[in-house]
Amino acid sequence: GLLPAMALLARTLALLAMTLAITAIKVVPLDMARDSFDDQYRGCSPAMMAVLPALHNFEFQVNPLFTQTWVKAEAEWRKRGSPVSPLASPAQAVALMAYTTKDIYKDFNAAVRVAGHSRQEYRNNFHFKTLHFLLTKQCHHVFRGVHDVRFQARRGQKVRFGQFTSTSLSKEVAQKYGTDTIFEVQTCHGVDIQAFSFYLSNQEVLIPPYETFKAVLETNDIGVALFLNLVLFFVHSLDHLGFPKLLPLSPHWKVSSVSPGLNVIVHSSGSFTIL
Repeated sequence: GLLPAMALLARTLALLAMTLAITAIKVVPLDMARDSFDDQYRGCSPAMMAVLPALHNFEFQVNPLFTQTWVKAEAEWRKRGSPVSPLASPAQAVALMAYTTKDIYKDFNAAVRVAGHSRQEYRNNFHFKTLHFLLTKQCHHVFRGVHDVRFQARRGQKVRFGQFTSTSLSKEVAQKYGTDTIFEVQTCHGVDIQAFSFYLSNQEVLIPPYETFKAVLETNDIGVALFLNLVLFFVHSLDHLGFPKLLPLSPHWKVSSVSPGLNVIVHSSGSFTIL
């Protein structure tokens, strides 16, 4: 009769919907993200801080998205009373808020993932140097939920996210962002940015691209929620992006080694040239 036929049709449509939902999930193997720019600025933070204002102004000119997002974030930061503690500077506070606006993180992380490919890529095409430095220790047990992407890793495999990655101290919050892959991560380089996030309820911890983990629970291809446990393994630092050092052009210029991947000539007026 009509009712059994309709019931059969309903079941068929439900199965079809489930099939479409499953096939829509993108499978991404985790690896060491070798092209990621993962500099930790060890031993060169003071030099980087010295050129930060000039570098910041330069990136404002060449990166409109960065400019717009920074202005928006700074306005929100001032609206909240300009909090800084426990961070080192107001610039770091604004940088964290800019990252969490959701206006910039996709473009920023896409750039981070390839900026370490070569010296030229970092020097000429990576116009988020300021933001990268400011976002870059205390351990946290955090979670990250992902929608429509199924990440895979073998037990014992060394992996990195290769980009700045938002996680949450709350599993419940993480699951709101997706359950196709759920990361459970022990991070010792992630920064608790709750006070500086656009979304205070997210209980957000930001993991940097250089932190390396070991997968302790192998993922599989079935099930709705795939749990991938990552524990801190070691820090892999990219240190081969050296640039040629030049002699000072005059008494008004000096060469500053900002990082293993960046040297700049700084003028007394505050202008600079990236080498």
